[in-house]
Amino acid sequence: MKGKKGFTLIELMVVILIVGILAAVAIPTLRGRIDAAKWSEGKAMMGSIGTAIRAYHAEKGTGGTAPTAIVGTGATELGFLAADLTGTYFTNTMFTMSGVAMNPLAFTISCTNATLNPATYTLDQAGTWGN
Repeated sequence: MKGKKGFTLIELMVVILIVGILAAVAIPTLRGRIDAAKWSEGKAMMGSIGTAIRAYHAEKGTGGTAPTAIVGTGATELGFLAADLTGTYFTNTMFTMSGVAMNPLAFTISCTNATLNPATYTLDQAGTWGN
């Protein structure tokens, strides 16, 4: 028995315990990173909507009427079709705009996805993100 080498049961249990502790710490951290990565898709779409509202304002001027819808059955005032704002994690029904005014330009775009954390993000005319 003198020449046999290997790990004892206690040593293996200690290694398993350490791996378990590391996993318990890492999984919640990774979950937050996954949600943040998914939100990058939604934020990109919200940025596109904001850019479209600014372009609409530049074209119509301060005396123009505010856009009424982001998407519709056809292209809306902003030029979006329903499929334009449908991605892997977000659909066009998750986006809303409120407080749209032309003089001075004001708007708030909201996006809600209840499966992510945080569930809602907003973007205003100043480019400020909120949740």
